[in-house]
Amino acid sequence: MKTVLLAGGLGTRLSEETVDRPKPMVEIGGQPILWHIMQRYAAYGFDDFVVACGYKGDVIKDWFAGLRTRRADFTVNLRSGEIDALGVHCPSWRVTLIDTGLYTQTGGRIRRLSRVLGREPFMVTYGDGVGDIDLAKLVAFHRAHGKLATITAVRPPARFGVLDLRGSEVAAFAEKPQAEAGWINGGFFVFEPGALEYLDCDDATPLEREPLERLAGDGQLMAYQHEGFWQPMDTLRDKRLLERLWDDGRAPWRA
Repeated sequence: MKTVLLAGGLGTRLSEETVDRPKPMVEIGGQPILWHIMQRYAAYGFDDFVVACGYKGDVIKDWFAGLRTRRADFTVNLRSGEIDALGVHCPSWRVTLIDTGLYTQTGGRIRRLSRVLGREPFMVTYGDGVGDIDLAKLVAFHRAHGKLATITAVRPPARFGVLDLRGSEVAAFAEKPQAEAGWINGGFFVFEPGALEYLDCDDATPLEREPLERLAGDGQLMAYQHEGFWQPMDTLRDKRLLERLWDDGRAPWRA
């Protein structure tokens, strides 16, 4: 099952760190937060990734392209440019990096990836948030209910999309309301290929608006309720919190 990482946003709320790099490449404990997220998925056996690049996507592409040589000694043939890495210590992941546009919204980015997603179920997550979600249980929950889409519901500060739940079914979805208690959108989605029909949209459409609203309205969006740790990296304060947890050896998302 492929995992899509939405890594193309401008990261304006973390402008102190995103002048020269995209937010998913901001480091926690010496590694990009994107890498932390991928480590979590890979720990559950999900190691086929599709990275939706946008703002400064070349930074992400260069980082992955050079990972093999950064982690090993190597011999380079200066005439041919051929590089032979020695003693490589890299995970055996498959990472596809695709430019999905500078200003494309999340729904449009996934739509642009349809050609590489095929007709198999796939997962989606944001490239700037970590959590201790049990991904095996998430996928098992998705397979058991038989609907087109699963969203992970969490309980952080209520400045994100609020979910109106009836049991495990999402009755309504409202993105970023005013302060309001309850379950909210934590990302960590699982989709059936049929969900792509709800992404018949343009580049300006966020996943969190019409596509999820329509899925919920048609009774095709279910919620996996996660009571554990979840934290986005929206601001410098968030970054410092994550760094402190990592440095203190208390990072709940650590694979």
